[in-house]
Amino acid sequence: MTGVNRQRGYDATGRRDRARQRRREIVLVATRMFERHGYSVTIADIAADAGVSPETIYKSFGGKAGLLKVAYDQALAGDDEPVAVADRPESRAIDDEPDIRTKLEMYAAVAAARSDRAGRLTLVIRDGARSDDALAALWAQTLEQRLRGMTMLATHLAEAGGLRRALSVEEARDSLWTLISPEIYELLVVQRGWSKERYRDWITRAMIAELT
Repeated sequence: MTGVNRQRGYDATGRRDRARQRRREIVLVATRMFERHGYSVTIADIAADAGVSPETIYKSFGGKAGLLKVAYDQALAGDDEPVAVADRPESRAIDDEPDIRTKLEMYAAVAAARSDRAGRLTLVIRDGARSDDALAALWAQTLEQRLRGMTMLATHLAEAGGLRRALSVEEARDSLWTLISPEIYELLVVQRGWSKERYRDWITRAMIAELT
């Protein structure tokens, strides 16, 4: 009986691992197709490219909007681990850095990397929100999360004594909100073809010039 139980446990673990790997593959395919075709891509197209049935995608993600949300969340984080962005090592390192300019350089590098991974998906959500209620709700949530994050960062910078004189937390928040916006990414990277390094360096200079 003990051997049977061990075998069942092994089989269950193997099934979970295979399911997680299949889910990762679907998300990678969906990410590529959303970036290339926008929200007009169909579940059938994604399923065919991923080698699964449309029913598998509906069962796993609840539909196209749900799949796009998972793709966006994983692109933003850089993986599918259940760890909040604020709890990741790069975020903690920024919090712990005492020098304000170095802190902004570190933050700009992280923000640029996130935009490189998730920027085009963000634009898909924004554009799709005009005609899809589920995406409209996701877009509103995305905006609220970004504003909350920028409020936290601006407050942290003010408490660290790094903001230039007479600059309020609200003004700092709005400057940060603008500089890392998907619209700026779209203008410089998507439309003008800037490299991620050039984009990162521009954000860094702009943040330091505006806030310190």
